[in-house]
Amino acid sequence: MSANPQWDISRALGVARLFHLVCGVRDACVTPFLTLYLRQLGLTAPWVGLLMGTKHLIAAFWAPFCAFLAKSYQKRRVLLIGSLLGSVGASLLMVLVPPLDKDLVYRSCNGSSSVTTTVVPLGVSRTVNITSAQEATSNHRAGPPGLLAKSTGIMETSGFRIGADESHQEPFSHLPNYLVDSVEGARTTSQVLHHVTSFEVVKTALSLLPEGTELGRPANLSVVKGKAQALGLSLEGLRWTFILSLGSMVFWELLTAPLEQVADDSLYEYLDFVDATDRYRSLWVWRLLGMSVGVCSISALVGQLDCFLMTNGPRGVVHFYGYSLVSTLALLVSIAFPVPICKRREPSYKTIKALSLIGGDPRLILLAFTVFLVGAAASTVQNFLFWHMKDHGSSELVMGFSVALSLLGEILLHSFKIALLKKLSRVGTVGLGLGCLAGQLLYYSFLWSWWSVLPVQILSAFSSGALWWAVGASLEDLATSGTERSVSAMFRGHFYGGGSSLGSFVGGFVVTYSSLAVLYQACCVVLLLWLALFLTIQARLPQERKINYSELLVMEASDTSDSEEGSERDWLVRAMREEHSDWKG
Repeated sequence: MSANPQWDISRALGVARLFHLVCGVRDACVTPFLTLYLRQLGLTAPWVGLLMGTKHLIAAFWAPFCAFLAKSYQKRRVLLIGSLLGSVGASLLMVLVPPLDKDLVYRSCNGSSSVTTTVVPLGVSRTVNITSAQEATSNHRAGPPGLLAKSTGIMETSGFRIGADESHQEPFSHLPNYLVDSVEGARTTSQVLHHVTSFEVVKTALSLLPEGTELGRPANLSVVKGKAQALGLSLEGLRWTFILSLGSMVFWELLTAPLEQVADDSLYEYLDFVDATDRYRSLWVWRLLGMSVGVCSISALVGQLDCFLMTNGPRGVVHFYGYSLVSTLALLVSIAFPVPICKRREPSYKTIKALSLIGGDPRLILLAFTVFLVGAAASTVQNFLFWHMKDHGSSELVMGFSVALSLLGEILLHSFKIALLKKLSRVGTVGLGLGCLAGQLLYYSFLWSWWSVLPVQILSAFSSGALWWAVGASLEDLATSGTERSVSAMFRGHFYGGGSSLGSFVGGFVVTYSSLAVLYQACCVVLLLWLALFLTIQARLPQERKINYSELLVMEASDTSDSEEGSERDWLVRAMREEHSDWKG
């Protein structure tokens, strides 16, 4: 082996570990914080859900197609290098997307505390004390009573629900027509997208007026109108921000999505030529380690360098600069990444065969629905949990630390993987993972402080790690020989990615018309109902096991070589049984 440099296994595994480590750092720079950046651009929950759903959908179907083409034309290394090189530039396109309100950028870096409540994306609940708003503007004696009503309640940007005293509010006759339409329209969910920031425009305009100013005067109304127009929060600006973000993300995902699957297929086939695939199974740990280090490092850098590097974009541009820098490092490592040169003839219809296998086995169908629902529920956490933490005063460093806790918990639990699967069985481990995920979602809906998310993150070791170990072990047991990797790729790509896409699409609108807490509670209920149904159906299915042909061959060879000893043992056993029966008689 050592004579042929192509099969230098130690070197190949070393390069693969480094590549997975660097790619883990690279993904952690942007992926956990992407929706938070989109929120800072001014995009609201439905738009962010559409963007993330499109991203997951592209990854689910584009990556397998590119991996197939790269294998068919022997262009895997070209695709690896091209994907990394293209992602360096494509990720920086997001930095060029203009935010909806550029004034907030400068005020946030100047340390103004009013920025945090100026623009609240659609669907994020916030408790607003209207009484305190009146006290702060007590000198506005002629202000509209509808805006300065003495009532305290919960006000949401998705529906603008106000407290019990809402019926005592007078019409907005003292305001210009465009403000009347905005504030009244914000109360109806049918026009919620058009008036997404109407209340904030009015509140910001009022806060910018000098004390003692009466809003009823024409001169003062022109001041309010000018301040509101200066914010630039128009529907046209929202559309352009969304379109530019969508174009940038689609182009970026088309370049990035095939990287992981092509690298995994290349390394697996490289090791398969020399029967060393058992060493392939432990490489995922390096990616998780890289993500743990990367998510904490980039979070620490954001607070120090964000305003220093920012020109006219929102906070968070350091994430994309860090992503591009680490992608360049991964590009250098990919030059030495092991890619098999010899071409092994394999059937090209493995995906169709895997799909027919899943459709014909009720256990695989049950697992497919489970993975789909897990993807949908997990997408709500990935998309909106950081929004929830941000509303409770959490910094990006705490957010990164919460992600690192979940990843490190999964790594530590891996030492007990075999014992866990033996003790609980695969079905029991899947049930445990679903239960832990449902518990996490319920806990997220009741967050009360910036640090309250940290204790529950340890459950991710079961809801993410243990659940996927059980699913993988079940797929290896149920899939036929030669289709294990195709079935596993379909579960992780198509089913989980499709669930994540649907969860993102639906989740954004649920947050819009209700709240984030309601979304998490609904996902919790759905998972618990599916858990009960899953265990009920699984108990009624006949238990079947895949025939292990390697064990049969070993047993057959042993029986053939030791036929005489086997026959003697059989004769001895029969004789002892007969003697025992005679003695008993």
